[in-house]
Amino acid sequence: MKNAIVFGATSGIGKSLAKLLVKDGYKVAVTGRRLELLEELKNQFPNQILIKQNDIQDVDEVEKVFNEIVTEFKVIDTVIQSSGVAYINPKFEWDKEQQSINTNVLGVTKLYTLAYNLFKKQQFGHLVGITSIASIRGNRSAPVYFASKAYQKAYLESLFIKTKSIKSNKVFITEIRPGFVNTAMAFGDGIFWLVPLEKAVKQIYTAIKKKRRVAYISKRWRLVAWVLKIVPTWLLKKAT
Repeated sequence: MKNAIVFGATSGIGKSLAKLLVKDGYKVAVTGRRLELLEELKNQFPNQILIKQNDIQDVDEVEKVFNEIVTEFKVIDTVIQSSGVAYINPKFEWDKEQQSINTNVLGVTKLYTLAYNLFKKQQFGHLVGITSIASIRGNRSAPVYFASKAYQKAYLESLFIKTKSIKSNKVFITEIRPGFVNTAMAFGDGIFWLVPLEKAVKQIYTAIKKKRRVAYISKRWRLVAWVLKIVPTWLLKKAT
């Protein structure tokens, strides 16, 4: 039986991916702040779920929880990072900016380094980071969210490049770039190309199993990414 860790498994994409992993025969450690939601998963799959309450903003706690899971599982095959916060924050309210930075930058970086170092030691493993289409360009209404996703994108690419130093060639890095997915993190109503959660998760899991380097969810968001990459900043200023 293979072993996986899903950080941010209390709801949305993380929770759905944890269920797919279980159904695919994995033993899965799930983390998140809301213990009662983790316990619901445990009750559904009592023999395959290990729960660890965790707030990814607390980087010391991230390391403690990660090491506890490794001690219990011995070997980790897959680590999925699905934790994140997203605020529309045009007024730059600092508490929202700080929460976003602590979660999407500090906490996530801590997890990525722990996973990479473990996989290098094991000489195998698969790290999956859920970023966003927001990683491509900036945005005036949610600047820190867009910037933090750009940071994650660059960090995961750097880790991918760094795997060249791992002799086994069995450490994989996958970045998932969703567009708008129908979860609690979706911004507002009447959202452009809103992807149903079930469809999004199915495509994400397929990309994970194929060990894709980068996957856009849904696939048509690749077109949006292409447009965003070439559009001049002055036009974005007018449009956003």
